[in-house]
Amino acid sequence: MNVPSTEHGTACAPLLQGLWESVRAEQEHILLSPYLPASYAFLTHVILCAPFFALDALGGVCQRVRLWRIAAGSGPPPSPQQWFECFRRVLWRYLTSVLPATALFQTLRSPRLPELAPSCWQLFVEVFACFLLFDMLFFIWHLTMHRVPWLYRNIHQLHHQHHTPFALAAQDASSAELLSLLLLALSSTWVVGCHPLSEALFHLINSWLAVEDHCGYDLPWALHRLLPCLGGAPYHQAHHSRHSGNYAPYFTHWDHLFGTYHASVPYSRTG
Repeated sequence: MNVPSTEHGTACAPLLQGLWESVRAEQEHILLSPYLPASYAFLTHVILCAPFFALDALGGVCQRVRLWRIAAGSGPPPSPQQWFECFRRVLWRYLTSVLPATALFQTLRSPRLPELAPSCWQLFVEVFACFLLFDMLFFIWHLTMHRVPWLYRNIHQLHHQHHTPFALAAQDASSAELLSLLLLALSSTWVVGCHPLSEALFHLINSWLAVEDHCGYDLPWALHRLLPCLGGAPYHQAHHSRHSGNYAPYFTHWDHLFGTYHASVPYSRTG
């Protein structure tokens, strides 16, 4: 989707162009590396999980933090040991499966670096289009994995070991599922025709939303409270509790349209 630069994007065009020229001049070999997508996905996921690791640690001593937990009565937050074991599993699957497979995909894709940065309007349109497309593709794939027993047992069931998920567990899934979801994200940016800056921003926000969906907290500043079209952590935790429904990753319209929407898990803030 090559959206032409218009007056909507002229205000921040010099800023984006300067940023793009700097990154392109100094980091071109990294931007063209076939290992970038998987490395970027893993590192952003781990970094974005850090605030929720701190919340889980504080939950053991702070009543206010415990009251923000959706499943407040289901037990204590995950321990540092659970976090470490989850990190080890996710890292192993990335190194042994996701990294080599996505490197092959990127080699076949042969990405190129344009000289011009996108306008702000182009950046917004491309990122938003990617989210709409990815949300639809994820919904179809997620629903299929639940409706086809073989796919559920061999690909998706591992992710549902977490009845009460936590942030890092967003990627605690089988190698096949991790690879399929990253390929869906990469394919979405390819179909839209994203500028590399738009693609990087999409993957960054996508990682944050996945982390927030699995964090186990209904925080006052969560994005689903600001944007009612998003389901957020309560919406996705209902999926993990029921093992069905709420198949879309972020928006709720597909589940409403197909009758698979379930209300969020009720919980009490009174402790």
